[in-house]
Amino acid sequence: MTEPAAAVRLLREGARATILIDRPAKKNAIDEATWRAFPVVAAEIAADPEIAVVVVRGAGGVFSAGADIGEFVALTTADEARRRSYADAVRDGEEAIARIAQPTIAAIEGVCVGGGCQIALACDIRVAAEGTRFGVTPARLGIVYPVESTARLVGAVGASAAKELLFTARLMGADEALAKRLVDRLTAPDALDAAIDDLVAAMAAASRYSIDAAKRTVDAIAGGAPDHMALDALWRGGFSGEDLKEGAQAFLDKRPPRFTWRP
Repeated sequence: MTEPAAAVRLLREGARATILIDRPAKKNAIDEATWRAFPVVAAEIAADPEIAVVVVRGAGGVFSAGADIGEFVALTTADEARRRSYADAVRDGEEAIARIAQPTIAAIEGVCVGGGCQIALACDIRVAAEGTRFGVTPARLGIVYPVESTARLVGAVGASAAKELLFTARLMGADEALAKRLVDRLTAPDALDAAIDDLVAAMAAASRYSIDAAKRTVDAIAGGAPDHMALDALWRGGFSGEDLKEGAQAFLDKRPPRFTWRP
């Protein structure tokens, strides 16, 4: 276990890494130190090829109540350089989560609002407990949702639903979040950990080459500017890889495969 900043901890358990937002007294509100810690833990994950899956969650049964509003008051009287520095920290923190090469799962419970939604949407898959409350709330504060965050929101729920959520800044329940595709799956509150464990186990047992190529391909297509030659090379590379040899032989032998590819 490492602790690059007091508000964020990186936990390891076998092939799983967990990024834990650890400010339970503040309902895991994301302050500037937290935003700046995300790139640090992401770099640690990138340096460890044995990590297969990354889970992002909050401590104390709450994902995140959003940005730490107390810091915004100081920003209103700060100079432009200070405001730019804060905005850069927010952008860089979110993008660090989005650029993690391994599959990322947001385990969401309690509340997931504002900056919390930014982090959840930066993950590949979102699993939420029933009873969780969601909101995209910059209009309550007179700020603007970041461009990439808005793009991810639109990609998840569509343009008109994104506008409605942004324009009203209202909170919604988990059932509506699922219906809008803001989350991918709901579980009973006491079943969230088991659902995450099942996903992690399935991904950790699969070919990391296949997952790596799939994530790159889906992200490139979703981004609207795929490099078809590069993606085609990923596809073709699978036919000569060690994982295909192992996967095919394991299928014929009727045994679980033992994939060895690492980035």
